[in-house]
Amino acid sequence: MLESLPPSIWNEIHAAQRKADRRRSRLRVEANGDSFRILRMTSEGFVVEAETTPRLRGLVDLYDGSRLLSQCLIMAASQDGDEMIYDFKRNTSAADGAPLDFERPDDAPIALLGR
Repeated sequence: MLESLPPSIWNEIHAAQRKADRRRSRLRVEANGDSFRILRMTSEGFVVEAETTPRLRGLVDLYDGSRLLSQCLIMAASQDGDEMIYDFKRNTSAADGAPLDFERPDDAPIALLGR
């Protein structure tokens, strides 16, 4: 149905959808101290605006608001119109705490109470 619309109306609809996606997404990528909004995640990577985001490469951090999701090694895959698609070479999820050097028993106390 959208194919039968005049190009000017189709472009306005497409621009409105992109604007709504930008407002809705809290995901962002941070590289070299700069932060850029992620339009959407894919199974192999993520998509950003080509106009407002410089070419990214290497190690970046992915955030959901202020919460670190993962640290990734990325490369530019392709450009599709005004969107730049990046693929993960490595995607390491962030952990809330430091890894333990030993196995923790299931029935171990959570905290110790003192006097």
